[in-house]
Amino acid sequence: MRPGGNRGWLLRLVIAFSFAQGAVSMARPAVSYRALALGADERAIGVIAGVYALLPLFAAVPLGRRTDHGRCAPLLPVGVVLISGGCALSGIADSLWAMAIWSGVMGLGHLCFVIGAQSLVARQSAPHEQDRNFGHFTIGASLGQLVGPIAAGALIGSPDMAGSSALALLVAGAGGAVALTSLWRIESRTTAKSRKEQGERVPVQRILRTRGVPAGILISMAVLSATDILTAYLPVVGEHRGIAPSVIGVLLSLRAAATIACRLVLTPLLRLLGRALLLTVTCLLAALLCAGIAVPVPVWGLALMLTVLGFCLGVGQPLSMTTVVQAAPDGARSTALALRLTGNRLGQVAAPATAGLVAGVSGVAAPFVMLGVLLLLSAGVALRSPAKPAGGAEAAAEPRRPGSAVGRKRAI
Repeated sequence: MRPGGNRGWLLRLVIAFSFAQGAVSMARPAVSYRALALGADERAIGVIAGVYALLPLFAAVPLGRRTDHGRCAPLLPVGVVLISGGCALSGIADSLWAMAIWSGVMGLGHLCFVIGAQSLVARQSAPHEQDRNFGHFTIGASLGQLVGPIAAGALIGSPDMAGSSALALLVAGAGGAVALTSLWRIESRTTAKSRKEQGERVPVQRILRTRGVPAGILISMAVLSATDILTAYLPVVGEHRGIAPSVIGVLLSLRAAATIACRLVLTPLLRLLGRALLLTVTCLLAALLCAGIAVPVPVWGLALMLTVLGFCLGVGQPLSMTTVVQAAPDGARSTALALRLTGNRLGQVAAPATAGLVAGVSGVAAPFVMLGVLLLLSAGVALRSPAKPAGGAEAAAEPRRPGSAVGRKRAI
């Protein structure tokens, strides 16, 4: 299969990602509620949320290296098994330490799936299709983020929070396993073979020095940290403001629905504003809205803010993927994506832990102010990022000729 050919693989990947991400999005608030039922305070919630990203922090680059010189597809079922196992075992854990460990397993599984999936999209998409295909791919994540919190909120609505949150985690594990049904022979053998014929590994330092890669990593880290802390800490805000878990689930799903809407109109938005300006504007608006969550507004106001925030946050992930892929040196695109995910996981370790400390000292709304500052910084970085990253933008503009150097490069 040449890049830009039949996109049936992309639809199957979106379906699989929807179930895998749905399991994670259902489990994350359920873990918070179960931890609260077991006696956790705000600091403990922050630690458990941070452990989710701890194992992936060390595993991302080795997995990216392996994918640059091998196949992507084997990482996908491994990731699904770890996600489902982590969800189910969190449901039967009876201590905060055990919950933290299984949360880490869940995070490692999510990393395996996402590295394999993002590398597959980069490998099987022509350069001019990458913004669109990454946007469509991340719709799978948004669908999971839409359904997961609603399902969690519906199951955790009973007075027995410990029992109902355990049930939600077991259901999340079973739902995540459904992703395996869409992963059969999803990778083209031709593109996998061409990867194995690559030359020497590109040093990590060279990848990180490539213009466009650090900007993509920082923007992605800020956007994901915002999404992650929203998922983990909105239940805590709800507890303090007397908002029912079912309503919190609906609010989180409104954010996810707005993200889906954003990605469906991403291509015309890019034509209108361009990548750098679109990233800058959405990060700036997201910063203001995150800080606004700290204000005790009514539920309808919170719903409106989260809807607009979800639309703004929907831009950062797919466009940061394209920025990193097109800027990265040839033969190191999966490693560059893995470095981007390492930045994500670093943010997921540091942001919840910092949020827990800030919440313990200044109250549960304070982490959202912290997120506003981080997104404001990413808006400044986006404004200064190159309009055409170095790695592949020029090649994307050239017509493909069979047998030409550009044509051979795109087949990678």
